[in-house]
Amino acid sequence: MGSLFEKAPETQYGSLVGLMAFGVPVLLHAVVPSVKRYSHLFHSTDGCSRANLVLRAALTTVLGRCMAWQHGAYADVVWRAVSDAGLYNALLVVRLMGAGRPSAVADIHLGRIEMGAHDAIIPSGHTPPLDSSAWPLLLKNYSQLNVRSGHYTPIPSGHTPLRRPLQEYIRYGVINLDKPSNPSSHEVVAWIKRILRVEKTGHSGTLDPKVTGNLIVCVDRATRLVKSQQGAGKEYVAVARLHSKVEGGVAKVARAIETLTGALFQRPPLISAVKRQLRIRTIYQSKLIEYDEERNLAVFWVSCEAGTYVRTLCVHLGLLLGVGGHMQELRRVRSGIMGERDSMATMHDVLDAQWMFDNLSDEAYLRRVVMPLEALLTTYKRVVVKDSAVNALCYGAKLMVPGLLRYESGIEVDEEVVLMTTKGEAIAVAIAQMTTSIMATCDHGCVAKVKRVIMERDTYPRRWGLGPMAQKKKLLVAAGKLDKFGRPNEGTPQEYLRALNGQGLKTPAAGSELAGQEEPAIKEERGDVSEEKKKKKKRKLEVKKF
Repeated sequence: MGSLFEKAPETQYGSLVGLMAFGVPVLLHAVVPSVKRYSHLFHSTDGCSRANLVLRAALTTVLGRCMAWQHGAYADVVWRAVSDAGLYNALLVVRLMGAGRPSAVADIHLGRIEMGAHDAIIPSGHTPPLDSSAWPLLLKNYSQLNVRSGHYTPIPSGHTPLRRPLQEYIRYGVINLDKPSNPSSHEVVAWIKRILRVEKTGHSGTLDPKVTGNLIVCVDRATRLVKSQQGAGKEYVAVARLHSKVEGGVAKVARAIETLTGALFQRPPLISAVKRQLRIRTIYQSKLIEYDEERNLAVFWVSCEAGTYVRTLCVHLGLLLGVGGHMQELRRVRSGIMGERDSMATMHDVLDAQWMFDNLSDEAYLRRVVMPLEALLTTYKRVVVKDSAVNALCYGAKLMVPGLLRYESGIEVDEEVVLMTTKGEAIAVAIAQMTTSIMATCDHGCVAKVKRVIMERDTYPRRWGLGPMAQKKKLLVAAGKLDKFGRPNEGTPQEYLRALNGQGLKTPAAGSELAGQEEPAIKEERGDVSEEKKKKKKRKLEVKKF
């Protein structure tokens, strides 16, 4: 080790690398005993080259680590001392420890070390990447969304979907239920409503009483998504019984099943509760899973459009094979986005989870059975909204460009998108009025129109009427340049009208007195209609009493 300091400065870097290669055990046995021997080198800084300074700083760090490992009580002091500005103090700490006087470390003035250290935040243009691939539900890959603006005021309202209070969690929940055989879908949904003690429930598509499998049950606010789930595609596994042996065997049955794809004519079976009209349904894909030649049973999988009757499909399969057939058993394995492996629960799970919460105050089981409604919207393209615009959307307002934060790529006009908060809550299902490229370039205009509101009103505080245009409107109303309803009149400035037109808002013609005179009459007519309805209701009640 002594030869390390005797070499020329040009070769000291290579010697240092060689010293590091010995590893931690060698440093502990070789470096620590030599601290006292080479301590004079730490004080002789006059006339040293840059190589000596770099070497001295690196060696100080190594010695500091060794001292910290040997004297764990002084590790914090060593690490505070080892810095660019506090190099002398670091050397002093190392020297005292190497001399066998660790108690003298306490005499060092730590304030001097703290003042010499670089504790300030250094500005940098580098932004570390944010990995949002593991974030839940609608927040997944949030960092990959296109950014319209990053400036907004967070409002301490609402909750992330997985951390809602339990009562609110259930009200915004869905259950991926494994429907049992024999009870109807409506009976099962009514039982869940009674077990969970909620106001209303709905399901994603009727299953016949004997059919088992996937049935999405929506609770309270989630029932607003029932229509969208009823129209989603379905997947089934069916068992068809053929009336006699097929001569071609398995190959012929497989070909026949694959033939039954595309648009097919279907008439509902006799036992169906709907009107038996001829209709067209699309079979997306079908394949044979197993065929038992001895018992003439065929098990096949089919992916089809909502409203397809698999019972009729089995009859058509028998006709196509020339032997006749009917459906023996049926199970739905997927409904829309939810499948058998997506947190499916049974009726026993629902009952046991509610019992555990009522008797043991354990809500973990209930949170596993019930999922947030956002799980049904993960396939929609996302539009992130400012917190100040959330309540206006809950009242049915359009989403304008100033309320936009982030948006997904590939959005087209008239495409259904989900409006969400920065916490990942679903606000509404909306119809896009702009493409992704227009959202990135426009400063005014309507981004999306609300189709179905999901979030309850006043979950977030009211923030409309506080913006610059609203304040200007109030001033114009007070000055008499707008009427009391905020409509333009003869004194309305043209700049204000142009600003409204630029935002895509309809402005009635200035000085339109006829429109102002007609409105009270319309209100009176509406009032008359409402009075007539009340009278009819009273008559009906009187008739019922008698």
